[in-house]
Amino acid sequence: MNVHSDMKIKIKNLRLRTIVGIYAWERKETQDVIINITIEFDGSGAAQTDNVRNTVDYKALKKRIVSEVESSRFKLLEKLADHVLRIILEDKKVLSARVEVDKPHALRFADSVSVTCTGSRQ
Repeated sequence: MNVHSDMKIKIKNLRLRTIVGIYAWERKETQDVIINITIEFDGSGAAQTDNVRNTVDYKALKKRIVSEVESSRFKLLEKLADHVLRIILEDKKVLSARVEVDKPHALRFADSVSVTCTGSRQ
């Protein structure tokens, strides 16, 4: 039987440090960002075979995101979120993804500011 199984992988509260911001003081030292990711994919191959080659390797993906984000120097959260989304969509198994990047303490009286972006394979 050929079954298509829609699955989601979520990476929750990935805490990284990077340069992000438009002001000179923000460009001098790394700041905290928190990234939440939802990845949609066809998980039927993984469910049938129990083999990591048939799923999205989230450990490898996390390592790539950590490396890219911690070495980046973007001015806007929008650019950072889009960059992470593009990394995720490079994996041919990914059908769509959602990325939210939070910048804690970006505004006085607020816990954080966040930007969310979504994309899909066309």
